[in-house]
Amino acid sequence: MHYFLVLLLDKRNLGRNMDLKLAQQRFWEEGYLVLENFFEWELMDELHEYILKHFNGVVESVLNDEFKERSKSEIVPWFPQRENVEAFDKIDSIQQFADLTASILGEDWNNLYSMVMFSARGTCGQAWHQDCPPEDMGRFNLNRLIYTADITPEIGGQIMVVPGTHKGGALPAGDPDVDFDGQLEFFPQKGTLILLHGHTWHRVMPVKGAYRVSTNYRSAPANIPAEVTDVCVYRNMRYQFSINQVIEERVPTVANS
Repeated sequence: MHYFLVLLLDKRNLGRNMDLKLAQQRFWEEGYLVLENFFEWELMDELHEYILKHFNGVVESVLNDEFKERSKSEIVPWFPQRENVEAFDKIDSIQQFADLTASILGEDWNNLYSMVMFSARGTCGQAWHQDCPPEDMGRFNLNRLIYTADITPEIGGQIMVVPGTHKGGALPAGDPDVDFDGQLEFFPQKGTLILLHGHTWHRVMPVKGAYRVSTNYRSAPANIPAEVTDVCVYRNMRYQFSINQVIEERVPTVANS
């Protein structure tokens, strides 16, 4: 049986019910953390309304066709705080959210940006990847994934994680869509927060329902800039977003016979 930590929090009094030391310990052991009922549903509904309004039409993705084809990733990102949608600032003002982040990254952590990730019906999700190169273990981002609506088996788009891989270097080269021993599957519900180390191997499964959405409030340790996620590691390539190019072709190593 797979083991993972889910902290069930009383939504009326989150701060005093969270064991920050335990959360920190489990995160660094596994490379991820799942916290159910972390956010008030009223706030989730408010943000979700903005998200649906934004995507209620033809929205062009900033990701080009080569990236989508090579990475097996079909998401449309949106950066609401860059457009001064003030409702999304409410997440940053939640003290227990900041305290939890500081317990993992240190007091002088760097708040990078928020990114809504939208996937329509019939899209393939995201293949296995790491958000930043893992060769320097101290240079990483922290994904803080917020779910404003349920992810269900009928919808698809569940998140897959391989625990402990934030300690193990680069995702092995090979087929983008495979199963790994020890992988875990999560169907987050509205109000759930998932913390995910940027070096941890993770993917999003294909979307069968009308749409799938999550919002990532990315952060990093002190002095680590937003550019930490400019290069993403996939099983078949490394891709640099600032120049929209594949910068490394990755092929499996053939053992000598």
